[in-house]
Amino acid sequence: MRVHFIAIGGSAMHNLALALHDKGHEVSGSDDDIFEPSKSRLKEAGILPPSNGWYPGRINKGLDAVILGMHARKDNPELLKAQELGLKIYSYPEFIYKESEGKTRVVIAGSHGKTTITAMILHVLHYAQHEFDFMVGAQLNGFNRMVQMTEAPLAILEGDEYLSSPIDLRSKFLWYKPQIALISGISWDHINVFPTFEDYLDAFRQFLKSVPQGAQMAYYSGDEHLQDLVKEFDQIRWIPYQAPEYRIDGSTTWVRNHKDEWIRLGIFGAHNLQNIEGAHQVLRLLGISDDIFYEAITSFTGASKRLEQLAESPGTLVFKDFAHAPSKLKATTRAVKEQWPDRKLVAVFELHTFSSLNKNFLSQYKGALDEADVGLVFYLPDTLKHKNLPTVSTNDIMMAFDRMDILTVTKSDQLERFLLNMNWENTNLLFMSSGNYGGINLEKLAEDIVRSA
Repeated sequence: MRVHFIAIGGSAMHNLALALHDKGHEVSGSDDDIFEPSKSRLKEAGILPPSNGWYPGRINKGLDAVILGMHARKDNPELLKAQELGLKIYSYPEFIYKESEGKTRVVIAGSHGKTTITAMILHVLHYAQHEFDFMVGAQLNGFNRMVQMTEAPLAILEGDEYLSSPIDLRSKFLWYKPQIALISGISWDHINVFPTFEDYLDAFRQFLKSVPQGAQMAYYSGDEHLQDLVKEFDQIRWIPYQAPEYRIDGSTTWVRNHKDEWIRLGIFGAHNLQNIEGAHQVLRLLGISDDIFYEAITSFTGASKRLEQLAESPGTLVFKDFAHAPSKLKATTRAVKEQWPDRKLVAVFELHTFSSLNKNFLSQYKGALDEADVGLVFYLPDTLKHKNLPTVSTNDIMMAFDRMDILTVTKSDQLERFLLNMNWENTNLLFMSSGNYGGINLEKLAEDIVRSA
């Protein structure tokens, strides 16, 4: 096929472009700007656009498919040209479904943990030497791509509730029609797309309506919203799960396996124990034995940017996490505090997404940083302007988080100075954001902090 990507530089889009290129398809693309690592990876494959910008001349009737990314706008000149020529235009998830239509599809959905659960499943299948295709939202150890499309009979897909494309406003996971699926939990997010919690909940209701009769669905049974949805859909075979029994010994987490033995894990946190059991239930449905599962899961160390350790000294650890929704902040801070209860915890959260910066949503963060001994909230005023949102005051943040001692920082250099001047003896630091703190090099800052501890 000849395939053209509109907005090829995105994290998901460039990985799909590379996967199709690896499969032997002729791939081209455009974007208004392409950042690292997408730029280098596309260049190495020989499919980096020769220049930034949109070029309708690249769109012609010789193309078999045009794949439209969310970064593009409805009035994108290449999109308009493709529509004028009557070309087949796919959203990213629609094309993923097209490529996996004849396979057994497994979809991992939920407001939190879906990337980690998907990564766990891929890790175990890889360990067990199974053949599979996949699409996941983070870079994983042992995998060169976030997307793989081959002739394998099985496809493991991370199911996102966000919009499919600028011209397809359905949730992405409505495309996949899985035979096996999992929902990790439901907690309101993406207020720009789902203005109320009921709107958000309805996206998951539509997902459940989209799965075939007799589909098998694992779900976290401690989630009250999922408990209600289970009662609505009796065409699905529901498989509940909870976190397994575990204990913390020093800084190590141990879990009890099917043989009543304690096995050591490379990850920690109650939310990750839930994730492990969710992955376990899905892998059982795929025929993976308990012996193989527990053998493999001990070497799982996490997905990129998910509670990723940046630096360490004898009394200090620095982590970063892709947490931005309230439920994720609570789970991540609780995990670090539970693992090192005798250490002070400093948590730095960046308000970066449309939801997190929206005053109508801010109150959802009540109690989200309660586990931290010191809570800092960082945001850039320019980000508010860029998203056309009203200003947020320090008082707004204190009221939203229900902490009068919370600190607010709005400049990157100010944040760096504050952290470097702290006493880090017997103290851990946790960065949580889907952004980059205005361009701070977190790896260097983390190393500087542990050297000063």
